[in-house]
Amino acid sequence: MTDVIYREAVRADLPAVIALLADDVLGKARDFTEVDEAYERAFAAIDADPRNQLIVAERAGELVGCLQITYIPGLGRHGSERSLIESVRVRSDQRGRGLGRDLMTWAVEQARQRGCALVQLTTDKTREDAHRFYLGLGFVASHEGMKLAL
Repeated sequence: MTDVIYREAVRADLPAVIALLADDVLGKARDFTEVDEAYERAFAAIDADPRNQLIVAERAGELVGCLQITYIPGLGRHGSERSLIESVRVRSDQRGRGLGRDLMTWAVEQARQRGCALVQLTTDKTREDAHRFYLGLGFVASHEGMKLAL
């Protein structure tokens, strides 16, 4: 999509990013729509960490998508870095137009240029549409992920 700009988020983007996270079936249950101290701390930590990027997709001055990329060093794969992509969202009125595909393709290319050996992500088991989407991008459901809520 030539009319979309992908860039690192700035503090002024935080309300729109939070709205994107909450504009989702699962997000409605676990995210708020107002910027509070917890979101401020999280944004500051991401912004200060060179291994983390909060990326936004902007079209005509409006945020229409986002994702977070974390680069993880490791000894596996002969000491290669891997890229973890999380919190992928496309604004509900923009879905189905290829923006998600373009955003993910852009993020994978960033990992490739950085020299990462692997791009990984997790997606909730209930997100069947997302599973089809990621499989269509070439991702493989090769592992069983587990989480422990604290």
